Amino acid sequence: MTKITTSLFSFLLSVSLSLAQQTYIHVGGLIDGKSNQIRKEVTIVVESNKIVSVENGYKNAGNNNLIDLKSMTVMPGLMDMHVHLEGESNPRRYLERFTMNKEDVAFRAGVYAERTLMAGFTTVRDLGGSGVNVALRKAIDGGWVPGPRIHTAGKAIGTTGGHADPTNGIRKDLMGDPGPNEGVINGPWEAAKAVRQRYKDGADLIKITATGGVLSVAKNGQNAQFTLEEIEAIVNTAQEYGMNVAAHAHGTEGMKRAVLGGVKSIEHGTFMDKEVMELMKQKGTYYVPTISAGRFVVEKAKIDGYFPAVIVPKALEIGPQIDDTFKEAYKAGVNIAFGTDAGVSPHGENGKEFIYMVEDGMSPMEAIKSATMSSATLLGVQDQLGSIEAGKLADIVAVNGDPLKDISLMADVAFVMKNGVVYKSGLAANIPTR
Repeated sequence: MTKITTSLFSFLLSVSLSLAQQTYIHVGGLIDGKSNQIRKEVTIVVESNKIVSVENGYKNAGNNNLIDLKSMTVMPGLMDMHVHLEGESNPRRYLERFTMNKEDVAFRAGVYAERTLMAGFTTVRDLGGSGVNVALRKAIDGGWVPGPRIHTAGKAIGTTGGHADPTNGIRKDLMGDPGPNEGVINGPWEAAKAVRQRYKDGADLIKITATGGVLSVAKNGQNAQFTLEEIEAIVNTAQEYGMNVAAHAHGTEGMKRAVLGGVKSIEHGTFMDKEVMELMKQKGTYYVPTISAGRFVVEKAKIDGYFPAVIVPKALEIGPQIDDTFKEAYKAGVNIAFGTDAGVSPHGENGKEFIYMVEDGMSPMEAIKSATMSSATLLGVQDQLGSIEAGKLADIVAVNGDPLKDISLMADVAFVMKNGVVYKSGLAANIPTR
């Protein structure tokens, strides 16, 4: 199906489903996001954008719409807690900073958003871009482009020369001296101002880069880059504005400061040690592993010229460690929410993360719950999303077969409903169109 016919099909489905009072979905197997068991032969009743009931057996739809998913396993819309919808890794990425306008970025972002939705991810956290991600959220919410529900950090906050300093690697006469407006801070007062600027710009949450990073044009990929006082200023200010803080962190010391400072989640967590794991458990801090990004950068670092030379040793060191850290954090009982860092790894391939999590020791059901109820809880939207039950938003996806027996099915989602609208279905003949 071409992109044009996909869009037309989605439009017709949205119109047709709105004509009837309710939509009945006959489900062969239901993973509801809460239970550890698959529930067999279920009817989900949807009205407008809400689930109104979940009933045993296949109920007669009468004159209402009927969607037959009896051959599929159905689950809540998937949630990816770490994406970057404005871009995607490629060997030209560092040149594109000088050749692309925001309008160019926006058109690409729309494509990446649609790919993400079609992969079954109906909600995402976008953890850093230029601010186009805020406009993209508005466009999706307004129905102008198809895509997932976005909770965005806008532009990430870093320190001078740190991982989120947008001028790293640029010649001196172009660097200037970026400050809180550009998301670069030094000291608690600037930290607070940067948070308030993100709020003014329309961000939903705050992202900080508590340590060095792999893909920034800088030597160190794991050194601590914020003082504890700066992190506390960011967290306290964010809370005053109703926002939580996510912290990119590879190195142990920066991670420890971030957890002590009160961040809601640690992203990547590469060199997390037992002390940090215990702190995270005590404070209820979530861990978002992004195994997909680790594996991707290792693969591409072996291709001559794919990354600038300063990045290659960081990628080869940090990438493989993420798998080992995930295994230890999972065994230790740290709260884990699903995240891929898509934009580093390709958009639309988010579902591969399930495969990697299971390879590293997590059960298939726990992996799926990490992308449903656990992620909804991290976002603070567990009363609206994360499970299939009456009163929640109708975000529903399905795969052909049983993902508890073959987790690779999660990388090939066949049916996608977001907010009561069907965007993808292999069963068009069973859904009335006009």
